[in-house]
Amino acid sequence: MEQESKQALIEAKNADSTLVAFKANASRKSLGRAIFPYLLIFPTLALITLFTFIPTINSAIQSTIKPPRTVQQEAEFVGFKNYLDLFDNNTVIGQEDNFQRVFVNTLVFVAVTVPVCVILAFLLALLLNQKLKLTSIYRTGIFYPVLLPLLSAASIWAFFFADSFGMLNTTLKAIGLPPQGWNRDANWALISIMLVVIWKQTGFYMIFYLAGLQNLPQDIYEAAQLDGASALRRMFNLTIPLLNGTTLFVLVIAGVGAFQTADPLYALGEGNPANRSNLILYFIYQHLNEPRDRGYVYAMTILLLILLLVFTVFNFIFIERRANYED
Repeated sequence: MEQESKQALIEAKNADSTLVAFKANASRKSLGRAIFPYLLIFPTLALITLFTFIPTINSAIQSTIKPPRTVQQEAEFVGFKNYLDLFDNNTVIGQEDNFQRVFVNTLVFVAVTVPVCVILAFLLALLLNQKLKLTSIYRTGIFYPVLLPLLSAASIWAFFFADSFGMLNTTLKAIGLPPQGWNRDANWALISIMLVVIWKQTGFYMIFYLAGLQNLPQDIYEAAQLDGASALRRMFNLTIPLLNGTTLFVLVIAGVGAFQTADPLYALGEGNPANRSNLILYFIYQHLNEPRDRGYVYAMTILLLILLLVFTVFNFIFIERRANYED
């Protein structure tokens, strides 16, 4: 009897030990499952922190500081004065370099190129989504400019815009119209940059719309067609609403790319004449190596980030709510 009691006591202790070990193992597994997602995002978060958050915070701090003019002077905290000087006609950066014009140029550039690119991309995707002969060749031809570096594309168009032997002016002369100074004329300089970017980027955005169109449920279109809905009605009532998610994505990447445009200006006038074709990012580059303008450079950088943020938030507020996503 005593032996049986000891055996039962040993078994009870072993059961308790097993239960404790099981609970400890379960606790470790639960902790591992809780930590695992954070371990997955840690490399990305570290890179974003290192190359985005920290430089942004540093730029915001430096934008409130006026660099010293000589080695004997010290940097001075000026608050928002660097921002105000950018729009003040009585300052060097505001009057001689005319940042106000560059700022307006950038807004006009984005307001024109983004909608035109998106609309053309959508229409081309609709066309190439049809069963046409040589469709693959058409797709390749429209997408080919995307494969070119933007600077190379601008160099090609520089030949088109040439005064005496350029293709555009030669065509104008052939039909009896006066040639234009595409890169020299203040009225055409910014338009020239827009034409290059629209030609270069439309094919890229078309690919997203084409992928979206090919994933739309066809049974809805068949039902609408049986109900007598015209092609135009199906496009406005079905295709466009169903592609709101794609449109949101395309608008955001197109807007971000437009605000960051700088490469074409290397080959197409460098913002001349008198900054009439200049854009913020290239304007920042032009002043980057001027120590006395360093505070203005940081202020312009923060303004550009604010414009990007406002543009992105605006699109999410007005389009995200109506976006349709496939499960």
